[in-house]
Amino acid sequence: MQADDVIWGIINSQHCSYKIKTITQNFCRNEYNVTGLCSRQSCPLANSRYATVREQGGVVYLYMKTIERAHLPSKMWERVKLSGNYTKALEQIDSNLIYWPEYLVHKCKQRITKITQYLIKMKKLKLKEAPQLVPIKKKLERREHARENKALTAARLEKSLERELIARLKSRAYGDQPLNINEDVWQAVLNREKEVEAEKELEELGMESDDETDESDSGEEEEDVEFVSDLEDSDLEDMEEYEMDGAEYNSGDAEDSDELEGSEEDDEEDGSDDSGDEEDSEAPKSSKRKAPPPTDAKGKGKALAPVKKPRRKGPRVEIEYEEATPLSAAQLADW
Repeated sequence: MQADDVIWGIINSQHCSYKIKTITQNFCRNEYNVTGLCSRQSCPLANSRYATVREQGGVVYLYMKTIERAHLPSKMWERVKLSGNYTKALEQIDSNLIYWPEYLVHKCKQRITKITQYLIKMKKLKLKEAPQLVPIKKKLERREHARENKALTAARLEKSLERELIARLKSRAYGDQPLNINEDVWQAVLNREKEVEAEKELEELGMESDDETDESDSGEEEEDVEFVSDLEDSDLEDMEEYEMDGAEYNSGDAEDSDELEGSEEDDEEDGSDDSGDEEDSEAPKSSKRKAPPPTDAKGKGKALAPVKKPRRKGPRVEIEYEEATPLSAAQLADW
């Protein structure tokens, strides 16, 4: 059988794990305490019939304890869900605590009033766009800053080592080829250094690099410009044949003129009397005359052999020319 006075005497005079002692007043940390004060009427352990109001996830519940369930700790508290409407919740408290002490009924109504007020305030704060407060972790910032400094020093050290190794390679300190490294690696490093130096020189001279010029050339090459002639393939072939025929004709005229000159020289040796007549008769036949044949270097009268031009391959074309003679008056009248 539960004795409330005995339990309160032990809690008040000896020890209670929920009690917090202060200079002015003692407080209670039990979650079922209706007021939060350590007193005979407010203690949930020293009262066999007790009632309180609690909020869980935005929902308000009424908890009640009776002496009939004292022997069942798992079913000691009876929970009743209260309405979200404040007036209806007060009516539910009155109906469930109809024969309970007025002190507990009054304290339960005070507690539900405070719970309803802070729930309304929470909803209003959620609707407002309040600035989010982000905590500053100084210890983490110091750690990251130290890591960044270490990384910078390591990068500087790597660059200095790379410069030193390149300088030693250029000075042939390791010989023609280092023993512990591949030659391609060193060659790639040297090529990179040369490219950097060449770019610096070009920048000093105000010239563009090869890559930029190639890009500009490629940009210009994109515009393809073509020039097309009016002549067709057949016209070009006809012009080539005409040129070939003209060359053959010129070579044939040269041979004919050489033969005529040789015959004239023979006639002049035979007799000088008929030379004038022959020249008058042959003048209209050969309209074109060439210079006398060249002699040798010693000044003798021997004529050099004419140099024959190579003839082009192709069919030979013979051309006949007709010479028009002037007509007399009688012939004109008859004509």
